[in-house]
Amino acid sequence: MQDDDLSKARHRAVPSGRLARLGGFGRLAGGVAGGMLAEGARRLAAGERPKVGDLILTPGNAARVADRLSHLRGAAMKLGQMISMDAGDVLPPELQTILAQLRNQAYRMPPQQLDRVLREEWGADWRRRFRHFEASPVAAASIGQVHRATLPDGRVLAIKVQYPGVADSIGADVDNVATLLRVSGLLPATLDLKPLLAEAKRQLAEEADYVREGAELRAYRERLAGDARYVVPALEEALTTKRVLAMEFVAGRPIEALAEASQAERDAAMTSLISLVLCELFAFGVMQTDPNFANYRWQPDTGALVLLDFGAARRVPAETAAGYRRLIEAGLARDRDAIRETAVAVGFLGEAAAAAHRPAIDRIIAAIDAALNRPGAFDFGDRAFVPVVREEAKAMIADRATWHVPHVETLFVQRKVSGTALLAARLKARVDVRGLAAAAVVGEDLSARG
Repeated sequence: MQDDDLSKARHRAVPSGRLARLGGFGRLAGGVAGGMLAEGARRLAAGERPKVGDLILTPGNAARVADRLSHLRGAAMKLGQMISMDAGDVLPPELQTILAQLRNQAYRMPPQQLDRVLREEWGADWRRRFRHFEASPVAAASIGQVHRATLPDGRVLAIKVQYPGVADSIGADVDNVATLLRVSGLLPATLDLKPLLAEAKRQLAEEADYVREGAELRAYRERLAGDARYVVPALEEALTTKRVLAMEFVAGRPIEALAEASQAERDAAMTSLISLVLCELFAFGVMQTDPNFANYRWQPDTGALVLLDFGAARRVPAETAAGYRRLIEAGLARDRDAIRETAVAVGFLGEAAAAAHRPAIDRIIAAIDAALNRPGAFDFGDRAFVPVVREEAKAMIADRATWHVPHVETLFVQRKVSGTALLAARLKARVDVRGLAAAAVVGEDLSARG
């Protein structure tokens, strides 16, 4: 959430206790049920026989769900945001509406709740640590909000304060959101979500540990030291706790501001970002897996990208990187059979889907292959192949018996890859994707290609 959104934000205390959060989900269920009864009665009176899923996903219920999850924040809101970025056109329009609202909801902690959190972390006299501490947040997200503060020596910091109760409620929140998806009828009962839900809980627990995030921030700063394409803030370790993260305040514009920049500036920024993703995958063995646009800022004067929020940084297993390497090599060779076979082998595609829908899969691969191999840089703004992919995927999406959940490590990496491509499309950037990928899989230094 950006500064102008926060100027219109409303104070709303975050429920911190287990019972309070459970009550929040209870009120959500009650409101949705009431909306279902009213909509069901209306449709029956009109002579219709509505399905349960149709009654849940009404505009009124969409608003109820978005409002309640944004109030709860924490894992509930984080999962909603993740699904909205990852699932794209697979979701019904009504559910897309819910999740799009979650990305922009403007609630923040009341001053009394903020003060209570900081007293618990820094002591009753915490204000004496600063020359000035801005009570209004400059940014807000799913598990915390960011304040600007000035130290007595004049240094300006960004202070991220975690919403109370977030860490303790992760397990219950994840289970409740999963139940919401199940009840909506969007997911087949045969789909085994247990490994994914367990990993989501682990990942979110790690994101709620700001001491861990501080260590990842410091490690990324060391990895990228000397590379002028990236700016990583310095950690202020003395003020960092499990619920408060303090770092250097680095100025920059929202990454979306690049949409108004020149083609050359957009191309350079996305080349830098795609190069970073490839380095994370094949060189660092560590990836910041949250592609939320708010995690990046842009400095117009230098063209540098400011990298923020390392809570979702995680190790990339060697076998996961090897699977991506094989897939890229097959793509570079334009061996479409090898692309399909590798996609199944590494878990991108389920064997059942590959067997049942091979002609459609082959046409999807052909469309993407043709787009990637046009002369010159790949134009992310040219979406001519997207309708082909979307049309061919319809039958696969409808065939719920062949739905497949990839390995969780692949899912986290693919989330970063897909989110980066989404940003490139938003900015209509042109990037030598083939050249960058070819260099990365043979271990070439990508800094010279910035």
